[in-house]
Amino acid sequence: MDRSRWFFHPVLVFILSLLALCTSLILYIYWYIEVSAGLKTVVERFSLDPNQILTAQTWVVILVLSVLVAVILLGLFTIFVYNQKLVRLYRMQHNFINNFTHELKTPVASLRLYLETFEKYPLERSEQLKYIGFMLADTQRLTDNIMRILNLARIESKSYPGQFSVMDPLGIIDRFLRKNRHVFARSHVHVHTLPAQGKVLCRIDPELFEILLMNLMTNAITYNTSEQPAIDIRVQEEKGRLRILFEDNGMGFDRRERKRIFKKFYQIGRTEDMSDKGSGIGLYMVQSIAKIHKGSITADSAGPGQGAVFTLSLPVSGKRPGYDG
Repeated sequence: MDRSRWFFHPVLVFILSLLALCTSLILYIYWYIEVSAGLKTVVERFSLDPNQILTAQTWVVILVLSVLVAVILLGLFTIFVYNQKLVRLYRMQHNFINNFTHELKTPVASLRLYLETFEKYPLERSEQLKYIGFMLADTQRLTDNIMRILNLARIESKSYPGQFSVMDPLGIIDRFLRKNRHVFARSHVHVHTLPAQGKVLCRIDPELFEILLMNLMTNAITYNTSEQPAIDIRVQEEKGRLRILFEDNGMGFDRRERKRIFKKFYQIGRTEDMSDKGSGIGLYMVQSIAKIHKGSITADSAGPGQGAVFTLSLPVSGKRPGYDG
């Protein structure tokens, strides 16, 4: 690291500030002792009452000095903590940009290679169809990455109104799974419906809710080392809220990570060196969408390798007899 840059590093500035404060405090105490000794000499020489001069002055000085020192220390500590958080966020954002750039470059490079192959070699129809399939997969990957960023910007917009309707969440989940069956073709997804007493309705933005489902369920598949990834979706109703539980057999996580995994750019065990499996914004988007729906999302796991359970809680807006799931 450059010496001039190290000299202005916030940690060094914080340490130097503390040293300066301590030095000033020591010098002030030394000065105060000298002045007090001088005052005592004056009191003794002129036969004055020491209680009227020294006692009150001593306590006032101690009180004022204590308050000032406390305020200075609190300010320095606050600046230090916020700076450390800012540095950590900057590193995570830098890693995210590097990783996302890689995610964009990879399908583009692959598409270029396939197009050059078409240009240079006369391929049979079967070979052409095979390469076209690869190219379509790459374009879909590229589209998904671009939409991820666009959706994040839209969700984070304070002015985003949403297109809400009172709907059946299970119906949306069912349509989502049918529409994206190719995504979960190698996975086992099972949905447990509510009892037959009625259909529970919630105020939902269908498009945002599908983004939530896609991020939550692909996360369970991506971070999964099982032979067949499995997602078990259960629904519970209690105290005016609908709880949708997504239980997977994936990699799981340490319970201390339960709240951190929803932070922007955060990846378990990879805050400094993010893998190419994800961008670190999927679960952050899930939590943001849950909040837009006046709901919440929590995560729990028995530990690494033990799978995880994500619980989405939404306020119930009404019920309707029957269930056409």
